[in-house]
Amino acid sequence: MPLQLKKHRKWLIVGTALLLTAPPSFALFGMGDLVFDPQSYASLVQQLTMIRTQYNMLKNNITHFSIKRQWQTTLHTLENVNVANMFGETAGIKIALNSNSPSTSTTAWKTATVTMNSGTSSYLQGQSLGSTRISQLAMVETSDSISPDCLTAVGQYRTNRTENATANSSLLSDQFDSSDSTNSEVQQLNLLNASEAQKLSEMQAQGALHTCIAGQMTVANMERRNAAVEDLNTAVFVQQQRSTNNVNAASESNTWQTYLP
Repeated sequence: MPLQLKKHRKWLIVGTALLLTAPPSFALFGMGDLVFDPQSYASLVQQLTMIRTQYNMLKNNITHFSIKRQWQTTLHTLENVNVANMFGETAGIKIALNSNSPSTSTTAWKTATVTMNSGTSSYLQGQSLGSTRISQLAMVETSDSISPDCLTAVGQYRTNRTENATANSSLLSDQFDSSDSTNSEVQQLNLLNASEAQKLSEMQAQGALHTCIAGQMTVANMERRNAAVEDLNTAVFVQQQRSTNNVNAASESNTWQTYLP
């Protein structure tokens, strides 16, 4: 092998060894104060790539909700009540159940219920509080107050559902819209606030219906309570009468006191 080639090979081996053992930093343009570190550069590029990926992911989450339709539900519309009215006995009931009209509810209830006799007032004047007839009167008066209010509550609820149908539909459309026009963070928060406001209105409307149910249960309990007490009073009265008055059969010496009609 020529001597010149051997020298070149020697210097090549020495240079390769120096490159393999040298630190990753080296000067640029022959200036010792400017150092390029390949490892630091690679780490920085990796960090920037990760930050960019996270940014794009967050941006996509805020701006685009492409699968929101999987949460969509259907708002059921309440149909109007159709009440039969063969002889005028339910006049106004249909209107009361489908609209918010307290005066119509009161009139319709009076038309659909039994009218109290004109002589009832003079008859009841001689009755004491707590008696059977006065208690029945109290139950009737309570029912006449609560029932028209219930008709109004039902009609009001149906009316509100109809009036709010457009607003509910628009809110649902915006909530499940995946375009940029309704999917900024502030817009989505506003939609959530609107949804909570509609939920509150629905809860308040249903609260009126729950109040009506509680009132009707009060009247029903009053009726059952009065019937139970009336039965007990009748049993006591019959027992007292049997004890006071001799009801012996012919040629019998004992009174049958356990008999109740």
